[in-house]
This record gives sequence, C-alpha cells and structure tokens, in this order.
Amino acid sequence: MKRLPMRGDIIYIKEGDARGSEIRKPRPCVVVSPDELNRHAPTLIVVPLTSGAHPYAFRVPCSWKGRKGHMVVEQVRAIDRTRIDRIAGTMAAESVRASLLMLSEMFAE
Repeated sequence: MKRLPMRGDIIYIKEGDARGSEIRKPRPCVVVSPDELNRHAPTLIVVPLTSGAHPYAFRVPCSWKGRKGHMVVEQVRAIDRTRIDRIAGTMAAESVRASLLMLSEMFAE
C-alpha cells in the first residue's frame, strides 16, 4: 500500500470469514473513520458498497465509476489495516457526509 487510506477512500479488502447475513464476496468499502484515527490506529472503520438496488432504511444511495448502488451502512465494521488489498478511488463527499449522518442517526439515543 503506497499511502494510508483517508476518509472517503474506496478500498477493496481481502476476503474474510463472513457468517450468517454478512457480505461474503470481495466488495469495495468506503472508509468512514476520521483521518486522525486512520493515521494512528491499526484498524479502519468502513462501510461496504453494493450495486444492488435494494433501498433499505439504512442504506445511502451513491454512484462510483458510473455504477449506481448503495452504501450498506447497517454493516459498518472495523477492519485491520492488513486486510486492505488496494485503494481504488474516492467516494463523492456528499455521499460520505450522508453515510456519516446515517451512522449518527443509527446510534443516537
């Protein structure tokens, strides 16, 4: 990896041991953790992307490389930095802001 991932970067992660309803196939994810955390912690907080057209309550519509899809905010997770395969682009700032707003709504009291 040539540089540290930053908030909004789209990364591909190496496949892990998904269980139950977790996403199984390799899929791009958007880094949502703050850059300060990304610089110092061994983990990143990411939201998976899907090209599926299922607009569930906690999904944020987005587009990347000309494909429409969703940020699967309900499957937010922390990953170890060693699982990063590559940085593949950057998500539009307004989509990242929308995902952060959705996260705050999900975890608010």
